[in-house]
Amino acid sequence: MSIFTKIINGELPSYRIAENDEFYAFLDINPNSKGHTLVVPKKEENKLFDLDKETYAKLMEYSRKIAIAIEKAVPCKRVGMSVIGLEVPHVHVHLIPLNEMKDATFNHKVNMTKEAFEEVAAKIRKELNQ
Repeated sequence: MSIFTKIINGELPSYRIAENDEFYAFLDINPNSKGHTLVVPKKEENKLFDLDKETYAKLMEYSRKIAIAIEKAVPCKRVGMSVIGLEVPHVHVHLIPLNEMKDATFNHKVNMTKEAFEEVAAKIRKELNQ
């Protein structure tokens, strides 16, 4: 069981953004920038391109919906997307608010308090519900 499955199952805490029957979106706790969100399928699959075509397309559409809300909620020039998958063997899409190229690198991290995580999660959720 991956750490993401434990988060989805509620065994580990997360700053939830949204979920449906197939996907779960939550803030990355080691973010490149404020609002950095992960979108994961609830069904564990190690590699993005091992997803069946339908699940892949739905993951991209769900990620798009979350990215649009992030861009409205978090001041940024755009929301970038990255799928790397080496650190956790469970497909996950990184949606990263970008203002500078360094925001897209995984060597650059920002520190946030619990309150800051909760605030940005609430702002993104509000945009999703509009």
